[in-house]
Amino acid sequence: MVETSLKSTAETSPPPKSAHGRIIKVAGPVVEAAAMRGSRMYDVVRVGEEGLIGEIIGIHEDRATIQVYEETSGIAPGESVEREDMPLSVELAPGLLGQIYDGIQRPLPLIMEKEGDFIERGSNVPSLNREKKWHFVPVAKDGERMVSGDVIGEVQETSTALHKIMVPPGKEGTLESIAQEGDYTIEEMIANLSGPDGGEMSMMTKWPVRQPRPFRKKLDPVVPLLTGQRILDTFFPISKGGTAAIPGGFGTGKTVTQHQLAKWCDADIIVYVGCGERGNEMTDVLREFPNLEDPRNGEPLMNRTVLIANTSNMPVAAREASVYTGITIAEYYRDMGYDVALMADSTSRWAEAMREISGRLEEMPGEEGYPAYLSSRLADFYERAGMVRLEGSEERKGSISVIGAVSPPGGDFSEPVTQNTLRIAKVFWALDSSLADRRHFPSINWLRSYSLYLWQVEPWWKEQVGEEWFEMRKKAMQILQKEAELQEIVQLVGPDALPAKEQALLESARMVREDFLQQNAFHEVDTYCSPKKQYDMLRTILDYHEMTQSMAEKGVPIDAIRGLKAKEAINKMATTTEKEFEAVNKRLHEELEAEAKEMGVRR
Repeated sequence: MVETSLKSTAETSPPPKSAHGRIIKVAGPVVEAAAMRGSRMYDVVRVGEEGLIGEIIGIHEDRATIQVYEETSGIAPGESVEREDMPLSVELAPGLLGQIYDGIQRPLPLIMEKEGDFIERGSNVPSLNREKKWHFVPVAKDGERMVSGDVIGEVQETSTALHKIMVPPGKEGTLESIAQEGDYTIEEMIANLSGPDGGEMSMMTKWPVRQPRPFRKKLDPVVPLLTGQRILDTFFPISKGGTAAIPGGFGTGKTVTQHQLAKWCDADIIVYVGCGERGNEMTDVLREFPNLEDPRNGEPLMNRTVLIANTSNMPVAAREASVYTGITIAEYYRDMGYDVALMADSTSRWAEAMREISGRLEEMPGEEGYPAYLSSRLADFYERAGMVRLEGSEERKGSISVIGAVSPPGGDFSEPVTQNTLRIAKVFWALDSSLADRRHFPSINWLRSYSLYLWQVEPWWKEQVGEEWFEMRKKAMQILQKEAELQEIVQLVGPDALPAKEQALLESARMVREDFLQQNAFHEVDTYCSPKKQYDMLRTILDYHEMTQSMAEKGVPIDAIRGLKAKEAINKMATTTEKEFEAVNKRLHEELEAEAKEMGVRR
């Protein structure tokens, strides 16, 4: 009855001159409002007496369908809706690094100081500190012609990150005036550009989260994003500007793998998006990251990290926005010329949020109830990754690497989110519950995983690490594939029924699996392995393989091959420090050759 009377009023009354509408229907996070003529798609609104943040996702005549980013219980028809006439945007300025935000860039630590342990509905705490002063150093001069992307000044944001103040996209002109070196807030004017596309500039800009920031050209991703994880770097590498998916069931190690990547990858800036994860997992991240030390410089890791936390018990609509917030912040630092790595954990929870909102909107469901536009939304997100040539007068490059975890129900990789992600992402790190059950971590299945960047990063590995990298990797994969073929025979008749040469191959395959691919994330040495050490470790294991194959051909008993003393030293390679590794590896080779010589085998 209330809904009908409100509808009839909205239909007969002219729209008010003010930017206010009225709620006529509430369905969970979806609200319908009348008297909204003049609204635009994706504009931000304030809903109800408490001013809940929402976004317009549908318009029909003078009615607007609104996605509300906060809990809507208690909201009633008849309450007002205030338009802000701007899309959902993030604030970009010095002060982002080291912060912890929710899905719509509300600063969680500042809200806790102001409101306590729980976010009050309608909370309106600024994303960035308006009072803090930053030391601005101009790098441009009066009278210079500036275009979008040009750097006009610099701010030392953290001890490890130099923040570059750039001309915002769409602005250009002659620099009429620029502030002298000194301390300024992010809202104070620091420059003025003349011309129709110019105007005054402060250190802070805003950018709509759903709109990719512009660049000149996408480049081929030919430099690997080094992670220190042997199975990733050597077997299934991702390049800077690449995309990767980590699908896996519960307990297979998605989150730990994401943590390892965030800590050890050689990106300049890390953006970690906890999208719909369990509260206890996100709590571990929020507690652990501020205490982590950056392995590259000994500084706190948070000095180059932005965390976005949107747990599974937070409003579902904000979860849908959190990945856009994260990728927009990543693009901002990319435009400064940095290599950025974005971890999204997990995109399945994001897709579930889309499914719930789609159901509230009564849209036609697609496969397994997901909206028909699931694949296009995933593609829009992953396509914002890339190595690019940036805007500006000077030739500069930057990159965003996107690594998305996928949580298929029951570990079923045939479900829609995993399948649509695999069509887009060029690296597939398939987590295997059977490996996790055997305590083999990272539990990445080497027979199901792949990387389409292998041939693009091969020249870098050959030039920077070793000429034989690609051939060695190929040979190691052949050993593992041969082992998989032999497993069926082994399960039927046992390993002793195989010829000595194939038994020796199984021993080599076990070494590749346990001594190279397996890596302890919680061991102080094994947690990170440099590219050079990875190369030398794999070479040693392959040398052992060739030697044992020769021994088997010469008729050396398999028990003698299994009893080689060098085998024990190979087992300890992973936990040998980088400083000691070269000397230890040299002794290991000498010992292996001496033992082979004793058995009448020469290389």
